[in-house]
Amino acid sequence: MTAAEISRIAGVTRATVSNWRRRHDDFPTPSAGTESSPLYDLPAVQAWLRGRGHTSTASPTEELRTALRLLGPGSGVAARLFPLAAGASRRTSEELSALAALPDDRLIARAEKTAGELPAAVPEAEPVRYGPADADAVRALLGCVREAGPQAAVDVLAERELDEGAASGVYQTPEGLAVLMARLLPAEASRVLDPACGSGTLLATAALQGARELFGQDSLPVQGRRTAVRLLLSAPEAETAIRVGDSLRDDAFPDVTVDAVLCNPPFADRDWGHDELAYDPRWAYGLPPRLESELAWVQHALAHLEPGGHAVMLLPPALAFRSSGRRVRAELIRAGALRAVVSLPARAAYPLHIGLQIWVLQRPEPGGTDRTTVLFVDGEGEQRDGAPGTASATDTATADAGTRGGSRPHRSGSSSSAASSSAASFDWAGLTNRVLGQWAAFTTAPDTYVDEPGVARAVPLVDLLDDVVDVTPARHVRATAADIDPTALARRVNDLHGQLAEQVAALAASSASGGWQPSGASAREWRTATVSDLARGGALTVLRAATPGTRGSKGSDAPTVERPVLAARDIAAGNPPSGTAVDIHADAAQPVAAGDVLVRAVAGGGDAAAMTRVADDRDAGALLGQHIHLLRPDPARLDPWFLAGFLGAEDNIASASTGSTHVHVTPGRLRVPLLPLEEQRRYGEAFRRVHELRAAVRRTADLAADTAATLTTGLTAGVLLPPAGPETSGSPGSRSV
Repeated sequence: MTAAEISRIAGVTRATVSNWRRRHDDFPTPSAGTESSPLYDLPAVQAWLRGRGHTSTASPTEELRTALRLLGPGSGVAARLFPLAAGASRRTSEELSALAALPDDRLIARAEKTAGELPAAVPEAEPVRYGPADADAVRALLGCVREAGPQAAVDVLAERELDEGAASGVYQTPEGLAVLMARLLPAEASRVLDPACGSGTLLATAALQGARELFGQDSLPVQGRRTAVRLLLSAPEAETAIRVGDSLRDDAFPDVTVDAVLCNPPFADRDWGHDELAYDPRWAYGLPPRLESELAWVQHALAHLEPGGHAVMLLPPALAFRSSGRRVRAELIRAGALRAVVSLPARAAYPLHIGLQIWVLQRPEPGGTDRTTVLFVDGEGEQRDGAPGTASATDTATADAGTRGGSRPHRSGSSSSAASSSAASFDWAGLTNRVLGQWAAFTTAPDTYVDEPGVARAVPLVDLLDDVVDVTPARHVRATAADIDPTALARRVNDLHGQLAEQVAALAASSASGGWQPSGASAREWRTATVSDLARGGALTVLRAATPGTRGSKGSDAPTVERPVLAARDIAAGNPPSGTAVDIHADAAQPVAAGDVLVRAVAGGGDAAAMTRVADDRDAGALLGQHIHLLRPDPARLDPWFLAGFLGAEDNIASASTGSTHVHVTPGRLRVPLLPLEEQRRYGEAFRRVHELRAAVRRTADLAADTAATLTTGLTAGVLLPPAGPETSGSPGSRSV
């Protein structure tokens, strides 16, 4: 391990580690590396730190990553630890601690026995053998399972094995997207297949929705093991069958039909087997073109459905309009197999620069009801309402050429949390409600479904079967209604102008100078303490953030969602609690209370101050969401606004964070000035005013955007006239266009 890693696990600076090396003769000597970049033996460093009373401040997942890395590439230990992670999940915290304390030889023997307790549902789970060199990794795994949960340990193992296998282009389906896709299935769907199961996110989510027979296949062995272990952890009551292999070339379930298929298949795979599968009976809607591997996955899914069964698939946007796939799209529409297409905003899921689409398909039933329309839902409005930047046609073409640094296709299910982190501030709850509301109305009464301008429209099949057969939602969803009432719109514009004027006045009042004074000729200096120090002294209590998958399985003691859930995105945007079941924190049994200080566990978004928030009355009673650290200060010793203000400082966040692309905050390393309570309250009041200023800016910007959009709609739809003025009153010399 490097000096930087020593500083991280010891909770000190790198300069302190350098001082230790110079001042202490018994400091471990480098075991590898160079003189300028020495590497140290992890057990020796840990023993030295323990001998001086230093406890590790690194997270359990970081310690596991370090232990795996120290074994070097090609050790294969990550793959062999999957069944141990599942077996360890059945042990109590005390049993895991006792197991980790055993000597190496006894630890290895017990670990092999624990790993061998799993059923045959885990591909290649047996035989499992560990050697003496694996002891530190086994201990780190047990500690990670005990402290962070088995799913967090499984994700680290998959991350390591995927990195060693150079399996680039593999991305995890965001949890919010998985929930949306699963909820598009009928509630009674019990048998579910994912032929490209990746990390198992979709199957695990289907189990939460009630599925009891789960089938999965993936071409990567690491993903097969990961899915199998994940389902054993999250859905132990379900019957599972997970296999490894290429689903298109070597279908592991050729005779299995299911109620539903959920799938995020590889994109732009040019080597999917076009020539060898040319006469495959699955191509009931036409031979997929060589460059349209996604249409092969679509027909593979339909072939595995019972008549009337549904498939929900995440697909690239170019599949909706490329000329090479026109004939297959036309046959899907004529047969009534394509039921709905939902467009997603860019950055909702990988690849981030384009907006993907959800296709909802249904296998036709012999003698079933003729379907006359297809539903289109424009979910890209979520992106346009929040942040600019929907994908261009060039972006779309590039993504579907399958490049992203090479010709490797996109595959779902990475060990990285990149996709989830990028979508952490995305309003999945809003998009899910938007889509499910339209889908429910459409499926309940398709003949009487009423279009919603700018959101959704049901299009007759005959209108889709033109020369292009383009099923892009943006092409079919009308932005404005055809029957806008001019008088009503004019009243709305005047009302918006009034609200905007009031909000601008409120913003001006919030931004008015309030006696801000310089501190003196130089900046103030003060003694500080870390959050860990304050917690040990009883000044506050910390609840550590959790990662997805640690809540336990359905039917366990996981908290319900009858109350609102405060999500990390709510802290970033300043919104009231908007989370759903998938956002629940492992420690949500302890609800949020007014006065709690909330810190986002993953930094990003460019606004360091939005990393923190003081819970108010609207948050009180809400369940704690994932990726949030909750700090509960003792009001007799710490002012919450003072605490939140200093914790959210950009330099403070940076010094307490690890990672580069996705920065994870370690709350115990955040520092707070040691000031008397009365002075804390003075600072706290100032931070509260800054918070109100930021909130006023957001409200003003939202109102201004709403007003501008309404005016544009009214003018372009012909229901509003421009105001009369000197420029439009027909002055001499004016001419028409």
